[in-house]
Order: sequence, then structure tokens, then C-alpha cells
Amino acid sequence: MHFTHDEIQKLPRVLSAPRFATYLSARNGNKEQALQLYQWNLEVSAAFFVPLQICEISLRNSVVQAIEFAYGLNWPWEKSFEISLRSPSTGYNPRSNLISLRHLPTSGKIIAELKFVFWEKMLTSGHDGVLWNPYFRQIFPNTDQGKTVQALRGHANQTVLKIRELRNRIAHHEPIFNRPLQQDYLRIHEVISWADLTAAAWTDKIQTVTDLIRAKP
Repeated sequence: MHFTHDEIQKLPRVLSAPRFATYLSARNGNKEQALQLYQWNLEVSAAFFVPLQICEISLRNSVVQAIEFAYGLNWPWEKSFEISLRSPSTGYNPRSNLISLRHLPTSGKIIAELKFVFWEKMLTSGHDGVLWNPYFRQIFPNTDQGKTVQALRGHANQTVLKIRELRNRIAHHEPIFNRPLQQDYLRIHEVISWADLTAAAWTDKIQTVTDLIRAKP
């Protein structure tokens, strides 16, 4: 990555001093090297959207399958499902998130609009009795058969939390260059593989994240 004199002088001002300072500090004040790192951060962030999208769709479709087994096809309007959702007074509220979307005409449209954190919160212990004890192994057949459902579900919850943290940083245009990005990708691959090994292999085939990680300036 090479930058012209004008780019080196003007781009840091366009990006803003506070934002660029993170990259400048990481490259000991060298503006050109900081710009190289910034550009690489842009490229690897964009590349992550492909596996992240596959991961989110795979995860939510699997969780929906378990919900449908337990609550039926009209689960978004089932009172028993609504009651099963947490409703904290502060922070993210899964119950409110669902209720706010009930004006939509189909469950498919509701599924598409529910926040990613909704699916993460479905993987908490409060849903073990109705969802995960009976259905976890059915919807995630490629998880470790030697572990208990509770252990697998707990691991799934923490794994998806870390993936959501990465997703949010990318969505808010934050630096990710100092994250363990190879480990981040492996988590995404792991979640996809729980439901379908072919989908995980396809993700490996089409993603460009790992090549970019190796090309970090």
C-alpha cells in the first residue's frame, strides 16, 4: 500500500484526529504506516461481512427451528413464548424487541428484523428446559457429543457473544486490528459448522478474511 504526499497530508484530517490517533499510536507516529494499517482495517472489516452474514443466518434459522418445535409456527404471537423471554428494566430487552415487531405480517419478516443479540439471549440457561434439553442436539448435530447440553449451550452463548462484539465493532467502524482475528474467524466457522459442515466448508472457500490477516501491514 503506497500513499501519495497529498493522501498522507489530507487523509488523517478527513478521518479525524481522534480516530486516526489509534492507528498513529500503533505505528509509532508514522503517518504512512498508520494509513496502511487503517486501509487494511477497512479491508479486513469488509471481508468479515461474508462469514458473519452466513453465521447469523445459520444461527437464527437453527434457533427458530427449536422455537418452532417448542412453541409452534406462530411463536412470535404465542403468549407462552413471550413470557419465556427476559424483560430487564435496563439494557437490551428481548421481550420488548419481539413485541415491537408484531405489527409485521409474517414470522419470517419478524425473524429478519430481530436483533442479533436476540438470538444470543436465546442461548441462555432460562431456555434449557423448553428448548435446549430436548432440541439442542437436533438443531446443532455437529457439536461435541461427549459434552452435556448445558455445557454446549453455555459455550454457544459465550461464542456468539464474542462474535456479536466483533460484528458491532465492525458495524460502528471501530478498529479491529488489535483483535485475535484468526480466532474470531474460527469462532464464526465453528458456529456455522454446528448446523451444517457443508456450509462451513463453503464459507471457508469463499471468504477472504484469512488471506487478509496474513497480509497485515
